[in-house]
Amino acid sequence: MRSGGGNRYFVNLLRCYRDQRCKLSGKIIHGFMVRTGLDNDTYICNRLLDLYIECGDGDYARKVFYGMSQRDVYSWNAFLTFSCKAGDLREACEVFDGMPDRDAVSWNNMISVLVRKGLDEEALVVYGKMVCGGFLPSRFTLASVLSACGKVRGGVFGMRCHGVAVKTGLDENIFVGNALLSMYAKCGLMMDYGVRVFESLSGANEVSFTAVISGLARENRVLEAVEMFRSMCQKGVQVDPVCLSNILSISTPREGCDSSSCNVLGKQIHSLALRFGFVGDLHLNNSLLEIYAKNKDMSGAELIFAEMPEVNVVSWNIMIAGFGQEYRSDKSVEYLKRMIDSGVEPNEVTYISVLGACFRSGDVENARRIFSSIPQPRVRAWNAMLSGYSKYEHYEEAINNFRQMQFQNLKPDITTLSVILSSCARLRFLEGGKQIHGVAIRTKSSKNSHIVSGLIAVYTECEKVEISESVFDDYNTVLDIACWNSMISGLSRNKLDTKALMLFRRMHQTGVLFPNETSYAIVLSSCSRLCSLVHGRQFHGQVVQSGYVSDSFVETALTDMYCKCGEIDSARQFFDTVSWKNTVIWNEMIHGYAHNGRGDEAVDLYREMLSAGEQPDRITFVSVLTACSHSGLVDTGLEILSSMQRDHGIEPELDHYICIVDCLGRAGRLEDAETLAEATPYKSSSVLWEILLSSCRVHGDVSLARRVAEKLMRLDPQNSAAYVLLSNAYSSVRQWDDAAALQGLMNKNRVHKTPGHSWTTYGNALDSTFQK
Repeated sequence: MRSGGGNRYFVNLLRCYRDQRCKLSGKIIHGFMVRTGLDNDTYICNRLLDLYIECGDGDYARKVFYGMSQRDVYSWNAFLTFSCKAGDLREACEVFDGMPDRDAVSWNNMISVLVRKGLDEEALVVYGKMVCGGFLPSRFTLASVLSACGKVRGGVFGMRCHGVAVKTGLDENIFVGNALLSMYAKCGLMMDYGVRVFESLSGANEVSFTAVISGLARENRVLEAVEMFRSMCQKGVQVDPVCLSNILSISTPREGCDSSSCNVLGKQIHSLALRFGFVGDLHLNNSLLEIYAKNKDMSGAELIFAEMPEVNVVSWNIMIAGFGQEYRSDKSVEYLKRMIDSGVEPNEVTYISVLGACFRSGDVENARRIFSSIPQPRVRAWNAMLSGYSKYEHYEEAINNFRQMQFQNLKPDITTLSVILSSCARLRFLEGGKQIHGVAIRTKSSKNSHIVSGLIAVYTECEKVEISESVFDDYNTVLDIACWNSMISGLSRNKLDTKALMLFRRMHQTGVLFPNETSYAIVLSSCSRLCSLVHGRQFHGQVVQSGYVSDSFVETALTDMYCKCGEIDSARQFFDTVSWKNTVIWNEMIHGYAHNGRGDEAVDLYREMLSAGEQPDRITFVSVLTACSHSGLVDTGLEILSSMQRDHGIEPELDHYICIVDCLGRAGRLEDAETLAEATPYKSSSVLWEILLSSCRVHGDVSLARRVAEKLMRLDPQNSAAYVLLSNAYSSVRQWDDAAALQGLMNKNRVHKTPGHSWTTYGNALDSTFQK
């Protein structure tokens, strides 16, 4: 019996052996118990169970537990605690589910093991059942549950736990308070709730301050985070390397943050690390390296790296990636060699960083060599190689490498298929796109929005609009804004601008997705081609309301739309509101002036562009020279042509010479035009001579027209332009016989004139669709 003196003797003996961890002596007692029938005593068996658990002998602990004829709550909780500490989730769940009665210890143990195993959502479900069962959580329970809320970004659930903590008075406990701060930080609710929790804590410690600083940094509240760190230092709270690493995270350049101030802040934290004597902390040193690298101060990063007493693979990767961002593939490769020579094994991130550096620097050959040196590249490494090829326009190599990847029996993922679809679209490789479509269906990834967007791009680029529309309609439940943009863009590229505008309107009417800057840039381009000023103005209003009016692509599209619709003054008015003008929008405005017959203003704007310090490109010169041609600014055009190489280092191309030959021809300086055409590197181009021949017709110079036509016939015997233009020249001076003879020559040489075409619109089919 449990109350007998002999039983008490064994109980005390087992406790003594447990404290001394004498497992062998315990086994002797265990054997005696089995022989004498004492193993039916629950109390003594619990003490034996304690001994085996304390000694870490799981096998014998299980024998005792599962061999007990009767178990009480202590037995169940002791073995459940053992299973949880051992990390045996399956056994812990079986024990927990088999418990006839549970107390707070049982629930706490189960929640704790689920959180440790990363099953945070399951832990929250168990916690919910615990509360419904009428059990109050302990500080340990709340700490575990709040940790799970932070991991799954369960801010609402976390606030409920906060309410429970307030009701039970546990919110004043520093352990629970710090868990609340950490949860609010991870859920992005530090400013809304976390700061108030911090202010209510009576004994905030370094963990509390670090959690608040981390949360403020996540929410981009730089000034508040710095002020909190300053307060921490002023109150004499111990600063540790973890805290400095968190404050360093706000020194990373980000949108809306001045990079120079970020760099200064990073250096100040570096000075503090030196002052506090944390120079040997590897994690902090890696954070410092990352800050210097992201602030593009690789010289400073190299100094830190050289003085680090210990480096790991993360340290090397930061240096390699940092030089890659600076287009310094030579330094990235150098650090890779040094890394290998020092005995540190590169990991997948290392190789991906080096490959990225090589592609950014245009060093494709080095990228190939490094990739071939990877022992067994996995899918992510292959993706880095394929993405590099595709991004930098080596599309055929991307597809060939994808084939090699398949030979390695590696299963492509979403990224792989998206990259290859993009390459197929660029190459207009329809068969390849179809094959990838089949792979996507077999791997059950065809419903992924990235894949759908890529498939639409392939089919529309290959002028298979019906198929792309079918893909679009089949997967309408997974469509995101990228898919809609891809479909609208595909219709626009295939000159189905009316359908593009109607699809845009359909997207807008769903109320689920809202157009982004890409959407507006596409439909504004369609308005330009349709010369639809009414709809262009409507979209302009929507762009302003949506806040995308300052996007560079939208700005260019709006300028182009007004120019193409003949509203050149509206285009200029909008152009003047653009605060930061890039080369593209300057070109668009100059081009607009040129094609609206306002050459003087185009030249003035070109000169204004130069005065603003903007560097013109080849398209700029095509636009301004076109303006000179259309407005008869011959001398200005010749001066600008000669300045291309002299002042800007741009070699004139065929388009530039065409503009000047046209300019000279329109002005009647036909001999000068002929001389220039003969002197260009493009004198074998038929277009150049067609332009001159057309000018001969206008000015009635039949002699030169005949000479130029003969050149054209020699260059391209089947080109009807030479015959037609010369015939027009004869007709302009009433040499009807010569014109008729030329027609006979065309028939004899079997040269056929390409028929012209025109189009008109009746009413406006879109008006009813786009009414506000």
